[in-house]
Amino acid sequence: MLNTPSDPPQVPFATTLLVRDHCLCLHAQRAARALARRFDDALRPVGLTNGQFSLLMSLNRPAPPTVGSVAQLLAMDRTTLTANLKPLEREGLIVVQVDPEDRRARRLHLTAKGLSRLASAVPIWTSTHAEIEARLGDAEAARLRSALLALA
Repeated sequence: MLNTPSDPPQVPFATTLLVRDHCLCLHAQRAARALARRFDDALRPVGLTNGQFSLLMSLNRPAPPTVGSVAQLLAMDRTTLTANLKPLEREGLIVVQVDPEDRRARRLHLTAKGLSRLASAVPIWTSTHAEIEARLGDAEAARLRSALLALA
């Protein structure tokens, strides 16, 4: 039977299998979700998600960073970052302030409560990360890190 102009185009099932087995983006997404779930579970006792931990850690600098610099570091757009900052701000873990030198910029400050929460999360992150790296082995973990950095 021939396709008529009103029939949708067909994609062979073999293409589906090819994408399933070879797509770097699919495999990276699956791995990222699995890792995220593992760190979410580990960090739950201190009241953080893995994303919140990464965000708080990105603020742990000698000088408070700008929203733009954190967005760049985390490869997030500013709107998404701002949405992710709101719960941390409501919990009193961070404060967003106008940059005194550039009134258009916002600086992100960890509060004492935020630093305390981050400090309680670091040992959990360290042990969870060590378990994952041990599963991979040192050489494979280093190769994976290098490959991911090359793609980022």
